[in-house]
Amino acid sequence: MPLVRRGTTTPPTSEAAPPSRADLEAVDAHVRRGAARRLSVDPGAADALGRAFGVEGDPSVREAILAALVRIGGVRAVEAVLPYLRSDDAALRTGALDVLKSLPESVECLPALLDDPDADLRVLAAEVARAMPNGAALLCRRLLHEHDPNVCAAALDVLAEIGGPDCLPSLQVCAERYVSEPFLRYAVATAVARIGGSQAPGS
Repeated sequence: MPLVRRGTTTPPTSEAAPPSRADLEAVDAHVRRGAARRLSVDPGAADALGRAFGVEGDPSVREAILAALVRIGGVRAVEAVLPYLRSDDAALRTGALDVLKSLPESVECLPALLDDPDADLRVLAAEVARAMPNGAALLCRRLLHEHDPNVCAAALDVLAEIGGPDCLPSLQVCAERYVSEPFLRYAVATAVARIGGSQAPGS
């Protein structure tokens, strides 16, 4: 789901009515969509938009809500979507992930996400790390004591894209821990090759 980043466009001007949070609960999807677009200029509307996102069934309205949250930005926008990473609804998880990856303020919650007891959440956190300036460092720290193969695989996939030579010691630790897991050894080798190392750790 493509989102509009802050500062790239201005909200539509054809809907001249003042922002109304109550319209997010209107029966007509067109009204709800228009309300989301107008509320994108209201920094205090992040909480209301977040609640609306959780119950909204129309995909176009959901997209408008997410775009509004990205335009608003800030910690409150991050907090508005963060709970949906735990949702059983894949659309909610994906939408929340898109917003978090679009907002630099997500970096503040990333360490806690990477240390969450829920392995599925840690996998999603690896994707958030992909978009953060210090994401590689946080993922390397996670690899040092991560014991879920799926989380390791997700972290290695991201590190293969954003990691640097300083990540190699963490990759070595991962390779040694999963010496009997061929798919993880392959993932480590791939990450090392893309980073620029001469050979896979543990080979």
